[in-house]
Amino acid sequence: MNVVVCVKQIPDPADPGELDPESKTLKRDVKLILDESDSYGVEMALQLVDSAGGGDVTLVSMAPNNEVSGLRTALAMGAAGAVLVSDEALAGSDSLSTAKVLAKAIGRTEADLIITATESSDGYTGTVPAQIAELLGLPSVTFAKEINISGSTVAVKRQTETGYLEVECPMPCVVSVTAGVVEPRYPSFKGIMAAKSKPVDEVTCADLGIETDAVGWSGARQEIIGIDRAEEREAGEIIEDEGEAHERIISFLEELKVL
Repeated sequence: MNVVVCVKQIPDPADPGELDPESKTLKRDVKLILDESDSYGVEMALQLVDSAGGGDVTLVSMAPNNEVSGLRTALAMGAAGAVLVSDEALAGSDSLSTAKVLAKAIGRTEADLIITATESSDGYTGTVPAQIAELLGLPSVTFAKEINISGSTVAVKRQTETGYLEVECPMPCVVSVTAGVVEPRYPSFKGIMAAKSKPVDEVTCADLGIETDAVGWSGARQEIIGIDRAEEREAGEIIEDEGEAHERIISFLEELKVL
C-alpha cells in the first residue's frame, strides 16, 4: 500500500521570525521545520503501511527556497521519499492555490491513501484537505481519530463534539487526522543518517503544468488588510467563600448564558 502524506514546513514556533510589513505575512526565508500537526499524519501513514505488510510513505510539500529541513525530519521517521514544490511564483498563495499545487504534486505519485493534518499550525484555515479531495475527485473524511484499512476500504472513527462517527469509504481517498491520533516516533540516529540519501523530487509550477498567474499573489482570492496583537487576558475575579460563593458561581454562569 502506498500512502501520501501532505506535510507543511513552517517557521519554528519558538522563534517564528518577523512579519513582512508589505505582505503582512510571515517571512519564510529562515530554516523551516516540520509542522507538529503533520507529524501525526506521518506516523499514522507509517503504521498503516506496516500493518499492510508493505508499501511506501511519500511526502508532498510546498515550500520556498527549496527548503527540505522539515522533510528530512519526516524522512528520518521512516518515509521513503518526497515531492517538494518550490517556486518563487507561489509566494502569497491562498489555501485554494495551495490545494491546487498539492493536488498536482500528488498526481505524480500512485497513492492508495492521502493523509493530511486537520489544519496547519501557522494558517489554521482547515480547508486544504477537502479542497485537495475535490480537485482530485476523491472521497474526503475529516477529523479522523482512528483509521483502519480492510482491502480497498478505509474505516475511520471521525471525531465530533460528542464522541465519534464511524465512517467507511473506498480508496483512494483523502483523510485528515486530528492531533494526538497517534504518538509520533522520534527519528533515530540511523533514520537521520538514512534520510540524507532518500530521494526528494524537487519540482516547479512549470513541471506541474501550473500557470504562474493562477497561484501566488496574482491568483489569491484573499487579502490581508491588517494585523493586530491579541488582547492580553485580564486577571480573573477571586471570590472568597463565606458561604455564598455558589451563588456567585451560578450568577456568573447565567451571565455567560451557560445556565
